[in-house]
Amino acid sequence: MGKAQFFVRRVLQLAVTFWAVGSVLFLLFRLMPGDPTSYIISGQMTAEARRQIIASYGLNEPLYVQYVKYMGNALTLNFGQSFHSNQPVSAVLATYLPNTLVLMLTAFVIAYVLGILLGVLAGWYRGSRFERSTVIVALLARSVPAFWVGLLVLWIFGAEMGLIPMSGMTSLGHENTSFWGMVLSIDFLRHLAAPALVLAYYYMGYPLLIMRSSMLEVLREDFIDVCRAKGLSERKVMFNHAARNALLPIVTAAAIALGYAVAGSVLIETVFGWPGIGREMINAVLRRDYPVAQGTFMVLAATIIIMNFLADLAYGYLDPRVTYD
Repeated sequence: MGKAQFFVRRVLQLAVTFWAVGSVLFLLFRLMPGDPTSYIISGQMTAEARRQIIASYGLNEPLYVQYVKYMGNALTLNFGQSFHSNQPVSAVLATYLPNTLVLMLTAFVIAYVLGILLGVLAGWYRGSRFERSTVIVALLARSVPAFWVGLLVLWIFGAEMGLIPMSGMTSLGHENTSFWGMVLSIDFLRHLAAPALVLAYYYMGYPLLIMRSSMLEVLREDFIDVCRAKGLSERKVMFNHAARNALLPIVTAAAIALGYAVAGSVLIETVFGWPGIGREMINAVLRRDYPVAQGTFMVLAATIIIMNFLADLAYGYLDPRVTYD
């Protein structure tokens, strides 16, 4: 199988995966107990007014009709109107998604820079106390739930010491002229520090362990001995030759990890009161706001699916030894 055939097959698999995710989301929220209109219909309304509101959201139609309309609208990224705010779901996503991306990308960059650097050093100094300590820290980072670390950080540095804000993205009364003006303000960075560092600690273990393992394999290669025989310094051998060749698994794993990082925002945003898409998804589920819940779930699922797709393509491009059979 050639690259073109592999690409076409992966695109078809991508389409089937999106259809399956969309169908599951549609059925999942319709099977949930409770009446989704209970939050928008007042008990003082007349029966006719209730029927009109239910009809305006299409909830009086048979399930298969709702499904066909839902899938048709999903193809154009139209997830309907929010039951709670009556805003288009696209507007709700546009409000909360940038907040999540700022938090996730900050944590991701910190985690991968530190993880790769520590992984290189741990692999280079194999058998040392530094390697053993680094591996223990990485395993702890991956073993302890991020939300538990977040609660601990809030308790110690927020409630007890008063060093970090307890909740939110900005302080009360802070005026924002624009989104980027807010992101670059000191007040925002002060609120961002704790959730971003907690997430970075959790994500760091993955690239650290992969980089260490990859370094150990590369250091057994003959070209490392050749580099030393040429008289290159140990630092040049470590970073310019060993680390560069050990980066391939990190590049492909980073694409997948980035997708999971965005999807993994739910608990941290809830713990730190960060107004992102993960916290909005939980609120939408609790309010039985189907359109917003489906839209946020779909965005998180699409992030993982697309990043996996890109990782598959990147792996074949970066490593010529990969075959498509």
